[in-house]
Amino acid sequence: MKIKFSPIEYIQLWRGKHLTGNQFLLILSFIVGLLSGLAAVVLKNTIHFTYLLVLKAINSGLGSYIYLALPAIGILLTTLWVKYFVKDNISHGITRVLFCISRKNGIIKPHNAYTGIIGSSLTIGFGGSVGAEAPIVLTGAAIGSNLGRLFRLNYKQIILMIGCGAAGAVAGIFKAPIAGLVFTLEVLMLDMTMASLSPLLISAVTATLISYLFLGNEATLCTLNQIPTFELHNIPLYLILGVIAGLLGWYFTATTMSLEKWFGKMLTTRKKIIIGGSILGLLIWLFPPLFGEGYDALRDILTNNGVHLLDHTILSGYNDNIWAIVAYLFLMLMLKVFATSATNGAGGIGGVFAPSLFMGGILGYMLALLLNSLSFINVSEVNFALVGMAAFMSALMHAPLTGIFLIAEITGSYNLFVPLIVASVSAY
Repeated sequence: MKIKFSPIEYIQLWRGKHLTGNQFLLILSFIVGLLSGLAAVVLKNTIHFTYLLVLKAINSGLGSYIYLALPAIGILLTTLWVKYFVKDNISHGITRVLFCISRKNGIIKPHNAYTGIIGSSLTIGFGGSVGAEAPIVLTGAAIGSNLGRLFRLNYKQIILMIGCGAAGAVAGIFKAPIAGLVFTLEVLMLDMTMASLSPLLISAVTATLISYLFLGNEATLCTLNQIPTFELHNIPLYLILGVIAGLLGWYFTATTMSLEKWFGKMLTTRKKIIIGGSILGLLIWLFPPLFGEGYDALRDILTNNGVHLLDHTILSGYNDNIWAIVAYLFLMLMLKVFATSATNGAGGIGGVFAPSLFMGGILGYMLALLLNSLSFINVSEVNFALVGMAAFMSALMHAPLTGIFLIAEITGSYNLFVPLIVASVSAY
């Protein structure tokens, strides 16, 4: 009697005859990187096209006041998606990955490979003030976990595949392979040996190449020729920026925990959506840069167009008044945490990667404006914004290396390594 094998069993038999365990892991890490990179491309494009559809609806005659309702609509759609289709908790992606590694033997449910993409696209595309990076990390980790289980890898190998998925996800969404690798080692805190670095690098580089293939060669935020060289005598000022970023990170964490606890006490989903959507809509109406991930505002700052942040706001006539700009930026900085917490607390799906970059960039730019208002100090507003981004991410995520390498890669600011290190370590 002829024995029938499934396709996976055929692959296992072929693998046993022709490949060593390490060779198979390298092949699997390439597949994980490929799928994670494609997932990152799909997520970025889905968010972009959702936003374009929303913008088209606004321009068709619905008026600018629709901004007040858009976030609530996005959160409502996300809530319906989670409640009636997913039927599982998919928020706080990085925390869920850590939980599955420590408590569930690396088992991540298969639906996490796509449900977070849809949920975060609905949330962010309609104006949710969160980032897409945490959902894509969960997506990449789920891809790695399920492929590892499919090919019957052991626990340590499955954890390695989860790391490969997370590294590929970060590398793909930012086009930053080293940041993807460092994030996996620093934030997921995997117990890796030198032999594990090759699969992680393969996944990260593969995902980055996929992202370049589909999204183009441009840097995520700005290019190298836009980055001024730092001046050595400004190092103490970067140290001060790092300390302020550390204090701001504490403020963000404490406020987020309190607000999400407050939302958690609400008895009905309807009440969460109404209150959270109303808070978010009002904040976006007052501070348009809070709409979505906030990368457009960062690009304005990094291309020396930061004064345009006041366009279409209640202070739009004060673009040449430094104190009006600083006051506006300070209020937006303090209220960003309310926008992010309202989004997640009301039922949206997203993370704090993008909010940390946004707040750090605003902080650095605001401090540079204040310093340049003094006649005896002259600093680069672009450099301070970049260093602020790394410093705040280091403080918020307790990941200084990730902050340093991520900013260097996504902006091409490799000549800023010294101030990036000084500010990030002091913030941490």
